[in-house]
Amino acid sequence: MSRTTRAPTAPPRRRPTMVKLYALLAAPAAALVAKTNPLPRAAPRAAPADVEMKYRVAVIGGGPSGACAAEICAQEPNIETYIIERKMDNAKPCGGAIPLCMVDEFDLPSEIIDRKVRKMKMISPSNVEVDIGSTLKDDEYIGMCRREVMDGYLRDRAVKLGAEPINALVTSIDCPAPGDDNGRYTIHYSRNDLGRKAPDETLDVDVIIGADGANSRVAKAIDAGEYNFAIAFQERIKIDDEKMAFYDELAEMYVGDDVSPDFYGWVFPKYDHVGVGTGTVVNRPGIKMYQDAIRERAGDKIAGGKVIKVEAHPIPEHYRPRRLKHRAMLVGDAAGYVTKCSGEGIYFAAKSGRMAGEAVVKAMAGGTKLPTEAELEDLYIKPYDKLYFPTYTVLDILQKVFYTNNAAREAFVDMCRSEYVQDVTFQSYLYKRLVTPNPVEDIKLLFGTVGSLLRGRAIATPGKPFSNPVESLKRL
Repeated sequence: MSRTTRAPTAPPRRRPTMVKLYALLAAPAAALVAKTNPLPRAAPRAAPADVEMKYRVAVIGGGPSGACAAEICAQEPNIETYIIERKMDNAKPCGGAIPLCMVDEFDLPSEIIDRKVRKMKMISPSNVEVDIGSTLKDDEYIGMCRREVMDGYLRDRAVKLGAEPINALVTSIDCPAPGDDNGRYTIHYSRNDLGRKAPDETLDVDVIIGADGANSRVAKAIDAGEYNFAIAFQERIKIDDEKMAFYDELAEMYVGDDVSPDFYGWVFPKYDHVGVGTGTVVNRPGIKMYQDAIRERAGDKIAGGKVIKVEAHPIPEHYRPRRLKHRAMLVGDAAGYVTKCSGEGIYFAAKSGRMAGEAVVKAMAGGTKLPTEAELEDLYIKPYDKLYFPTYTVLDILQKVFYTNNAAREAFVDMCRSEYVQDVTFQSYLYKRLVTPNPVEDIKLLFGTVGSLLRGRAIATPGKPFSNPVESLKRL
């Protein structure tokens, strides 16, 4: 029988007197290899002499959302911050694209960016190619990263600033009893760094930030509800140097019901290989068929390549019904922060994690009190929705208009010839800000869209029907 180890019971909390806070200085160490590295030890912090116990914040999940949340909390000396991650070398199967604004906003070093994409090629269902990127300035680019490298860097930085790392799988969470405003959460976990016979352990905490992805244990514990999700599938393929040179600053996006009935397929350049993948919500059982199709569409450009890694993962399609309950909240994929149409999630994960961390620190007033649900709602949920809910809504509409049939997909690619469309698209993506509308160009775009739709209907091939009645029953 496994033995349960419980965190020591602490004396009752006492509100600390005025304490002088010293800033923590630590140089982040980049995790620039794809294998597991030993975690750096947390930076030592002096505890106030008259504080019998600090409040505890646990961040469950060590991706961009969890790491950015832990980084903020760890810089508050009167809060004990833990970051729990089950797999320290996890390589999430996503395109790995990050917007330019994220580099400065999150102080990312150039070493973690494998490629700087300045050109993109959109390929329609009939293989019409449209090159985009002419509107980019010389210093503008889309960063391409390997998730195991970027995630490792962000996580290590949080640990250097004082977050205590725990390499473990969270198995369940006990929430405070209803009405117990001061009750603690008990996290049950099994460490992955102590071998297969590691005993079950527990950790009592005051606040939980759930950054544990689509299959979130935190979401289950707070009864956050379900959401529809896509399956993303990606193969990392090592191609020869001549073929790799073609993708030096180029990424490709393929649309068509052969590669996905509701998304797109991609070939994105990485450090010394390309990521080739696709995704779907409406026909998840057919994901392997769609992956075969994207490889076929890419053709000679990746022919003869060696598959060095195969990855698959669920990706949320929309917000969860609940993202906050009491003193537990969700961020990143756990909350459902992935845009439709583009499938972007990395920036929104990091941003939501940082905003949640800032909300927790502010609501706890320097570690002197517990935050309330109302405070966290006002400081995290409402500001996040004000900033980004319009973006999710617009991209949801675009996906429903342009990703539903091959005629619309042909029109979508055709519209990308417009420099105005390219400029608005890149400015919105790279800097996460609204672009000032140009009434004249918008009227031209309206008529151009109608023309593209008519041309698309004329050349498009009929979509291939599919049936998955069992899967359809699972959709919300």
